[in-house]
Amino acid sequence: MADISTTPPAKAPQGSFRRLMREPIANITLLFILLQIVCVLVALAYPNEFRYLSATNIGLLMKAIPTLGIIALGVGILMITGEFDLSVGSVYTLAAYVAAIVFTAGYPVLIAVGCALLVGIVIGVINGLITVRAAIPSFITTMGSMLVVRGIVRWLSESGSVSFRPSAEVAAIFTGSVAGIEAPFIWFIGLSVLAWILLHRSKLGNHMFLVGGNERTATAVGIASQRVKVIAFALAGLAAALAGVISIARVGTATPAQGTGLELRAIAICVIGGLALNGGRGTVLGIFVGACLLYMVEDVLLLLRAPGFYLDVFVGAILVGAVIINTWMTRRSSK
Repeated sequence: MADISTTPPAKAPQGSFRRLMREPIANITLLFILLQIVCVLVALAYPNEFRYLSATNIGLLMKAIPTLGIIALGVGILMITGEFDLSVGSVYTLAAYVAAIVFTAGYPVLIAVGCALLVGIVIGVINGLITVRAAIPSFITTMGSMLVVRGIVRWLSESGSVSFRPSAEVAAIFTGSVAGIEAPFIWFIGLSVLAWILLHRSKLGNHMFLVGGNERTATAVGIASQRVKVIAFALAGLAAALAGVISIARVGTATPAQGTGLELRAIAICVIGGLALNGGRGTVLGIFVGACLLYMVEDVLLLLRAPGFYLDVFVGAILVGAVIINTWMTRRSSK
């Protein structure tokens, strides 16, 4: 009897691995793991010179990553629909000021936090409505709102700082720890799970991918693309406001310039995590790993006592590099 066997079974896993490695999230995760291994080995070899594994450093990382990571979740959801928001850094600051001012005026902390989150949602909805109704690029819309919100912050603050000191029980929700894990990082994990459910397990998330991938086709099949985009803008504003509340609860003070540059760093995290600049592609895991990777490398530079401007150089270089790699991989996978 003739041998009718075809491709050996052993080659199938290899083909699957190659297809997996064509995905941006796989490559960025592999890079993150390799860098973690290198950092751990160096920290074990030189524990006094390179304190990467010290409890203090790990605690600082778990407090720092969520601030920008939560903003990146909102920005990433919006990028999947094919839009951008340059006002999230200003919204982050304004939300912190609103929470502090309302609380200082004598209102309960829940009302103060609720007002701050509402401000973020309202600004996001306004950005979305202007963008879709006036049919202008979201870069222009949100650049204008960024300047307007910055002006409002300076008007409210009179260029001064503001304090937010809730009770210890309330502060523990944002600044405490559970089993050694800092509360802000728990917030980041929980919000990442919610974002994953929204994007990958709901009809709205499916519509966001369709709108970002091909808006005309999405509209042709009955999807209200404008409404989807306005919702995405609202979520970006909400995420920025929540990050602002968590930040001021942790630090206790807000300053007018504290959110400057966060919008570009959030976009950088999303691009590093494999999100497409033209929309329609991305994962929450990519955003999560991108945030951790960005702060891990910045932390290493600080531990090595590198000059401060190295951080900006790194962010700019890795952003351009990530765009080049993602574009190349997209073209390769489409062949």
